Amino acid sequence: MADSARAAKLAQRIKVVVAQALGKAVKDPRVEAITVTDARVTNDLQHATIYYTVFGDDEAKADAAAALEKSKGVLRKEVGKNVTVRLTPTLEFVADEIPVNASNLEALLRVAKAKDAEVAALAAGKNFAGDADPYKHDEEDEDA
Repeated sequence: MADSARAAKLAQRIKVVVAQALGKAVKDPRVEAITVTDARVTNDLQHATIYYTVFGDDEAKADAAAALEKSKGVLRKEVGKNVTVRLTPTLEFVADEIPVNASNLEALLRVAKAKDAEVAALAAGKNFAGDADPYKHDEEDEDA
């Protein structure tokens, strides 16, 4: 069993090899919009999971997934030629949802910022119902 540092190095190498092979070895026009974002390899170096994003709508994403499944053998062959391991790892492609989740999070943060500004506008020029600082402080205890 290999150590995790070797698996991480292999994953980075596989990421580069697959990205280059998508541009050169795969002749399918559906893979032009694919960006390889990350790769993970199991510690036994037998399985590689490659994360990718696709620029476009849902139909482009479905076409890209189909093209990757179709060209999995060509990509594995390229990985085998360019990586020095005894056995070439199997490839699994997973659509990366991080950009989608990040855009949703940014939208939520924009809404929260707008509501904070609204509350700040309502609070402008208002006075406290009681003292501005209703808590006891140590210097008051020493005076008593």
